[in-house]
Amino acid sequence: MTKAIMLQGTGSDVGKTVLVAGLCRLFANRGVRVRPFKPQNMSNNAAVAEDGGEIGRAQWLQSLAARVPSSVHMNPVLLKPQSETGSQIIVQGKVWGHARGKDYQALKPQLLGAVLESFAAMRAGTDLVVVEGAGSPAEINLRRGDIANMGFATRANVPVVLVGDIDRGGVIASLVGTYHILPEEDRRMIRGYIINKFRGDVSLFREGIEAINGFTGWQCHGIVPWLKAAARLPAEDSVVLERLARGSSGALKVAVPVLSRIANFDDFDPLRAEPDVDLVFVRAGERLPADAGLVVLPGSKSTIGDLLDLRDRGWDRDIAAHVRRGGRVIGICGGYQMLGHTVYDPLGIEGSVTETPGLGLLDIETVMAPEKTVRNSLAVSKEYDVPLSGYQIHLGLTSGADCERPSAIIDGRPDGAISADGRVMGTYLHGLFGSDAYRAKLLASFGLAGERMDYRASVDAALDDIAGELESVLDPAWLDSLVR
Repeated sequence: MTKAIMLQGTGSDVGKTVLVAGLCRLFANRGVRVRPFKPQNMSNNAAVAEDGGEIGRAQWLQSLAARVPSSVHMNPVLLKPQSETGSQIIVQGKVWGHARGKDYQALKPQLLGAVLESFAAMRAGTDLVVVEGAGSPAEINLRRGDIANMGFATRANVPVVLVGDIDRGGVIASLVGTYHILPEEDRRMIRGYIINKFRGDVSLFREGIEAINGFTGWQCHGIVPWLKAAARLPAEDSVVLERLARGSSGALKVAVPVLSRIANFDDFDPLRAEPDVDLVFVRAGERLPADAGLVVLPGSKSTIGDLLDLRDRGWDRDIAAHVRRGGRVIGICGGYQMLGHTVYDPLGIEGSVTETPGLGLLDIETVMAPEKTVRNSLAVSKEYDVPLSGYQIHLGLTSGADCERPSAIIDGRPDGAISADGRVMGTYLHGLFGSDAYRAKLLASFGLAGERMDYRASVDAALDDIAGELESVLDPAWLDSLVR
């Protein structure tokens, strides 16, 4: 039978996603047929799988690491937060429903069947499945009906390796505490642990390893250093967003307002990787920098809600002043919708507010509709006449005079809009900046000439670098046991 191993963390953001990606690439490089799997993910950074439907962007990256086509079965349950308390529920790539946090707890047992079905699909024709947990198994208040951690592991009989993050401190207590708080049924699933994000001399932690082993009886499968190459991978979720660099010394300053319901902000990773670009993520309470040459409005899980927040933060005035100074604006997906005169939601799809004025920078308006566009797309930029590739995940139909100047032709159809003066542009295409030729033309329009990097190749190289580091620090006997 196909083997499987599950990485669970002692908490959120301990590095599970990168480790799963690294292991997938490590085994793919060995010629092993490997696939990633995450039973339940919560993120507004989604991707369109190659078999159609939405999955977490992290699982798309892990499929790239495994060198296999992405599939909706790699992430059968995706929660996309729309408010502080409620989320859209995506099951096997399609919208299944909406629920508040408390209500979702009661719904989870209904989703276990889909999770196990998808896991079986991932095991078929594969040597190894590397599974990523969510949050921590020590959240025993959420154990009843769990499908993300030990509830899945026990039901699918998948052994678990715990990941502890030493960089945040308290790693001994977090591992030992997890051991003591878990019920015996869950504890016996754990086969060992990995210490992640270590800096400095590993020999100084020898007594720490002995202490953990003494308290738990678990084996340490390796101490992983701080993986610098991980910074070259697409960002996964809002936890990562809070840590992103606040700008560099690039010649072009690009400002991105961090909206409350920001989605698919990995759109900006190719710009962040450009040495000529100073990418600034602007948080609540901060002003948009007056010296920015370009403002980009990102995607949003709730366009109307984020429009209201944008105004509350005064960013509408900052953007208007930016345009008066001759600055340029690009809106992507929800950000594109915000650039128009009005956003209508007559059916209350996003909430109780059914109409709100936009920024008025494009002569368009958007009407929300229940049909959701989800597809990978090939396109051509109308601005620069270069090929584009990306994906669409959006609700709403946009129309207006500026749509007569489309920003792109996507799958043979006009998309987006450009203002009469050419300074404001919107599109529904995610992945715009990932197209090297488009990015080169855009930066050249700001006077930044020169050869641009191959972004996809840089991501692929980062995955190889991570796999190489993991192979050098993880217990070789343990790695071999995963495929024997």
